[in-house]
Amino acid sequence: MQINGVAHTFITAGNFSSARAFYGQLLPFLGLTIVADTVNTFYCVGGRTGFGIHAPAEEYAGQRFRQGSVGLHHHCFRARERADVDEVYEFLLKIGAHIVHEPQEDSFAPGYYSVLFEDPDGTRLEINHVPGKGLLAPNTEIGGGYADGSQNG
Repeated sequence: MQINGVAHTFITAGNFSSARAFYGQLLPFLGLTIVADTVNTFYCVGGRTGFGIHAPAEEYAGQRFRQGSVGLHHHCFRARERADVDEVYEFLLKIGAHIVHEPQEDSFAPGYYSVLFEDPDGTRLEINHVPGKGLLAPNTEIGGGYADGSQNG
């Protein structure tokens, strides 16, 4: 068996209305189509992936994401071209997203280029581009923080 990608990722937003406004701009910009938009769910699909948000249970409303706690570390969308990373960075600046790091090269894979940012709840998101076969190229090993265990912050 071989899987055919990630079907979808859903996160729970501490502030659903702020998250809905943010993702309502970001996801269509990334080429995803809105397929559900209700009082407690916002979900988009495209590019062989789906991404959605849910409103929190009442007792968790208003909470923020805590980087390094148990659960999601970050979600990364794959761009088709390196220039796409720069384009989304300019878009993120226009919508006032919190930028963790501007577009930069990293050693996670040959040619790895990404921008890292946060949604209104502080959930970390990334857009990256890796040319060619990336880590699947012969004799290629992962580099950067994952290799040395320092990717917790």
